[in-house]
Amino acid sequence: MSTGVEESLEDLLYQIRQKAEIINRQIILMPPSGALPGYAGDQIFYSLREYSKRTGYGFAFGDNVGFIVNLPHRQSFCPCAGLFVGAYPGMKFFQGAPVFAVEVRNEEDYGPRAELERAEKRIDYLAAGTLVVWDVDLLSENLIKVYRANDPDNPTIYGRAQFAEAEPAVPGWSMPVDDLFPKW
Repeated sequence: MSTGVEESLEDLLYQIRQKAEIINRQIILMPPSGALPGYAGDQIFYSLREYSKRTGYGFAFGDNVGFIVNLPHRQSFCPCAGLFVGAYPGMKFFQGAPVFAVEVRNEEDYGPRAELERAEKRIDYLAAGTLVVWDVDLLSENLIKVYRANDPDNPTIYGRAQFAEAEPAVPGWSMPVDDLFPKW
């Protein structure tokens, strides 16, 4: 059961009408994605959606979907894409963390402070129950770093011409890393 404060924070998220997360009981607004990060997130969502439809496993989601969690300093996530296994909330936010979360870097997601924030967010995802987190860096040769709850300090790294996966969160699924980039 949630307290009145938690309910009012969640209600406030609904009123903001843009991508945001609740961290340390504050609403943190998040900028919209740039063209390439948005495209990459959409490609991951599309691949997950096809997987989910084919297998009947989980609910694939794209950018700007809210997840309410109960950590001491974080009350929500808003990943770029991922997969949720659990009760479908209808028009409300998902309750609990996704089993697989994708974070695609935008221009402001670089530098020492951004790296620290990304690491803290990964720790939060894993603490909330996420099994696998992707850190997608479209400007690096190490395009996808796959962090797993059972070994969070040793990511699996994928680059161009490889297939990235999200085991054990998304059993049997993978996608070509090259699909993150438009063919134009």
